Amino acid sequence: MENSINEADKYLIGNYARYPIAFERGEGVYLYDTKGKRYLDMLAGIAVNTLGHSHPKLTEAICNQAKKVLHTSNLFHILPQIEVAKILVENSLKDGKVFFCNSGAEANETAIKLVRKYFYDKNQPEKYEIITFTGGFHGRTIGSLTATAQPKYHEGFKPLLAGIKYAEFNNIESLKNAITENTAGIMFELIQGEGGVNPIDNSFLEEIKNIARENELLIVIDEVQTGIGRTGKFFTYQHYDLEPDIITSAKGLGGGIPVGAVIAKEKIAKSFTPGTHGSTFGGNFLAMVASKVVLEEITKKGFLNEVLEKGIYLQESLKSIGLKPKGKGLMVGVDLEDNLDAKEISKKCLENGLIIGTAGKNTLRFVPPLIINKKEIDEGIEILKEVLK
Repeated sequence: MENSINEADKYLIGNYARYPIAFERGEGVYLYDTKGKRYLDMLAGIAVNTLGHSHPKLTEAICNQAKKVLHTSNLFHILPQIEVAKILVENSLKDGKVFFCNSGAEANETAIKLVRKYFYDKNQPEKYEIITFTGGFHGRTIGSLTATAQPKYHEGFKPLLAGIKYAEFNNIESLKNAITENTAGIMFELIQGEGGVNPIDNSFLEEIKNIARENELLIVIDEVQTGIGRTGKFFTYQHYDLEPDIITSAKGLGGGIPVGAVIAKEKIAKSFTPGTHGSTFGGNFLAMVASKVVLEEITKKGFLNEVLEKGIYLQESLKSIGLKPKGKGLMVGVDLEDNLDAKEISKKCLENGLIIGTAGKNTLRFVPPLIINKKEIDEGIEILKEVLK
């Protein structure tokens, strides 16, 4: 196994700054490397492993499906798609329709296309611009990369996609100045993930709603990281007085199996007629049976309330060691003082058996499996406390 790690640079493109660690198994909120060392996972594959590792129901569903059929293409009905779509719609946009793909970037790319096609079909082809916000992150395909208003991700990939404009997050005047007769939609995260776990201001959100209504714009909510129970609601927009036109989802939806989804109001979804958009692997059997288990688990009575409670407990625990947390549910960030380096703290935690992430300029990010309990949170806080000393 060690030889395999040593050969990584020989065979793999070097676009990831990997730690010299390889995991071989996981159980609950713990991962075990090839040397048998145990790690408390409070990153969950970057908000992906909703039910932790080796969840018995998820594992059983995946194994059973693998014995039957993995792929047929979307030329045929894939019945689990209907079941998963039903759960998504019943817990979000009541007149919604769902399109399945394989990732958050694909979901956001789909949303961009759908906004443009909707206005094209309304004989308003001049309405094609989409506004996104500084600090946001929407993916790495050329369209979703353009929508990501962070210059560091654009370096070396210009020219970017035309028709996407940026406004400053939580700055009302900046948003107003970005609106033109060509504006079609506003796309954003309610809590920016990669940007540093930055929540939206209520007053700013109200202004977005007013501007969208006055200008007949579509509101696209990127719930790739914030959705599927992560913040204690099925989707984070449900914490607010808000009804989006389009929702994008991925990450935690498959519990570790790649999957993405777009939920759109019916009048908008109609613009995707046969041949206008597609995905070879989107909504495949394996992804759908995994997603169904995840959704059934998080919609059980009391599950999301427990996420909220554990999120409050995590934030209070972080405060108890002198930190200032932010976020909702089990999506929590901590901005560090300038004399501390988030990446260095994260690395030291890893050495001591705790996996946490970083985001933004100097932010620690906690997005553990939603099944984590308070005792396990205590364990993580104790490791962090010792590292900070």
